[in-house]
Amino acid sequence: MACPVLLGSALVVGAAALPASAQTYAALPASAQAYQDTALIGSSVSDATFGGSGIGAVDGNDVIKLTGSGVTWSLHGTVPAGVSLSGNTISFSGPIVQGPNPIVADATDRNGDAEALEIPISLLPHDITLQGAAYTLVSLSGLTDSNVSGDVKFSATSSESGDTITFAESNLPAGLSSGNPALSYLGGTAAPGNYSGAVVTATDSDGAALKGTFTLTVDANAVSSSYGDEVNRFGNGFDVFRQHQYPGAIIAGWTATQGDRATHFMLSNGTHKGAFRFEYAPQGSGSGLCVSDPGGGWSSDPLRDGLILASCNTGPWQQFIPQSNGTLKNVETGLYVNPSGAGGQLRGGTSPTSWGGSAYTWRDHSSLPG
Repeated sequence: MACPVLLGSALVVGAAALPASAQTYAALPASAQAYQDTALIGSSVSDATFGGSGIGAVDGNDVIKLTGSGVTWSLHGTVPAGVSLSGNTISFSGPIVQGPNPIVADATDRNGDAEALEIPISLLPHDITLQGAAYTLVSLSGLTDSNVSGDVKFSATSSESGDTITFAESNLPAGLSSGNPALSYLGGTAAPGNYSGAVVTATDSDGAALKGTFTLTVDANAVSSSYGDEVNRFGNGFDVFRQHQYPGAIIAGWTATQGDRATHFMLSNGTHKGAFRFEYAPQGSGSGLCVSDPGGGWSSDPLRDGLILASCNTGPWQQFIPQSNGTLKNVETGLYVNPSGAGGQLRGGTSPTSWGGSAYTWRDHSSLPG
């Protein structure tokens, strides 16, 4: 293990740690800027109008005829064996079935809005008829949204009491995923701005559906990201020991260079204020493994607060806050990242090293020695 005095060699000359005011974390160019969403706001939903008319069902010659214009028909859910639909005709090819449940047929217009028919039936050999010539038409109305704690929550009303309603959103900006019953900003990476034409679809358990459009406003913070390494005043940076690319691999201190893939990382903003995360990037792209102080949570870690790689997540164990003196403090443990000479595992300590090895500066890959 090399002692701190020997680590400096020629690299110490002119390589003192930058003052805190000079420590910068370069952002990606605007064309590749990443974002972390902080809130979503939805305008009032404009409901669509169902484009079909005359929806119903009548008895035919051993079949049931579905009526209506401007729609296509489909059977919804589970139907008795032998019951099938062709166009607007429901037929039955089986033997007698005692007491079948009502079947449901959905009428869908060209825009995807739908009304549902609950049809009580009788099944005789190769014969299907309306039971009592009765059916129930199910539709949705009152599709609205509300803005709750940074999310956009949707609601609607079904004409069939007790039906469950689910919601899905589409035509969203890249970086957002559909949610039910709320569209959430959590985990979102959409760029900030106003997005018109977002679509929400409410669907009840009978298949009735109602679409609506709204304008979505995204609030987001820019996420800084860069490719390089954290390097102390002696030229030693974060180093993945022997380039071991798996959870539990040791993070050691070693000379950071452009040619040493073990010293290549990606820097990104953490979810805690002022914190950053370091993802191992041996090929210039993220490996999905981030520097972590597990605080004794890994039995395979040689040191209780030794730094290792772990699968990247948003937890505080993987987030480090730069201090005014250039040191790094872990969000969860509150410990400083300390080196133990070249080749030694980095570990958390209650105070920085007295010899100055705990003062780190982010260096872009292009600025590392060749």
